[in-house]
Amino acid sequence: MLRTQRLLIRPARENDAEGLFEVYGDPETMRFWDTLPDTQLEQTQRRVHGFMRAENPTYFVLEHKGRAVGTAGIHAGDELGFILHRGLWRQGLMRECLDALIPWSFATLALSQITADVDPRNTGSITLLTRIGFLETGRAQNTIQVGDEWCDSVYFKLSS
Repeated sequence: MLRTQRLLIRPARENDAEGLFEVYGDPETMRFWDTLPDTQLEQTQRRVHGFMRAENPTYFVLEHKGRAVGTAGIHAGDELGFILHRGLWRQGLMRECLDALIPWSFATLALSQITADVDPRNTGSITLLTRIGFLETGRAQNTIQVGDEWCDSVYFKLSS
């Protein structure tokens, strides 16, 4: 577990699904995610169970004021992912999270770099990543299909 001024960054728990359904079920929050929004609580429960099955978790729940409000961490080797409840955007919470999580990831996981793949329309995430030192390494078109829509990618890297 990691603590910041306003967040607890911790492994997933069974009772996180309800709070996270507000995140993963919100079409606006999920606009640039790699899956469609969850339409049923059971879908979010399956996500949470997937997080819980990890023997050595590297992807965590963000708890704010006692409630699960997002997730963040490393997946697919060295790729950073993060998502936050829309009602908490633009308050510096994800910056606060990443300022704690990135040093932990480099130290604990012995990574030489952390990468990120962002939809180029997701200006909020792109701004955040560049502010914390990520550098753009490339762009590609039609990299993932979400529902009926093909999405592009901007690739980023942060070296240790």
